[in-house]
Amino acid sequence: MTYTIGLIRVLTIDDEEKLNLHGKIIEKTFPELKVITKCIEDQPEGIYDLKSEELAKHKILKLIKEFQDMNVNAVIISCAGDPAVAEARRIFKIPIIGAGSASASLALAYGERVGVIKITEEVPKIIRKILGPHLIAEERPENVRNVVDLMSEEGRIESINALRRLLKYDVEVIVLACTGFTTIGFKKIAKEITSIPIIDPVIAAGSAAISILKQKNE
Repeated sequence: MTYTIGLIRVLTIDDEEKLNLHGKIIEKTFPELKVITKCIEDQPEGIYDLKSEELAKHKILKLIKEFQDMNVNAVIISCAGDPAVAEARRIFKIPIIGAGSASASLALAYGERVGVIKITEEVPKIIRKILGPHLIAEERPENVRNVVDLMSEEGRIESINALRRLLKYDVEVIVLACTGFTTIGFKKIAKEITSIPIIDPVIAAGSAAISILKQKNE
């Protein structure tokens, strides 16, 4: 059975190939999922603090309504902070999946000592809440303040440096706390440095989606 997923990018993207990248990754990993992607308007730097998150929420809810009207089976918010996820779950009937909560939940299936690589000042609240005492260490690439910074060559190099620092804490699994890491293919880069499991937030969201939908239809 094939399920249709609505995916929301919280970064304004004009290029169709870049816009659909996360959806294509999910479709390749989970062939039973077909992904339709939309992005929010007027946020070329995405979500990177509380102000930008609040600005994005009504835009996200608007897109979820559009997806529900299209009769998709579930919606993925491709952002590790799970913006508007709690609000959407109170409003809409279809499953709403946040990349942050999906990543943190999957990490706990791998181990008890979890490390997080973030781009914000703090680990996203939903990830911190789910991991609780299992959050052992966190690191942030230097000079990276938003997803646009992360996608630069300097952002890639500093992400590698952050990973190396994190590995010193004897973590059992690492969560990439920004879907921008998916965009730059950081999991593949990280696997060349460590054998520790790396949780890619977009793939984690796809995994949660297919699990929820299959159990719903059992």
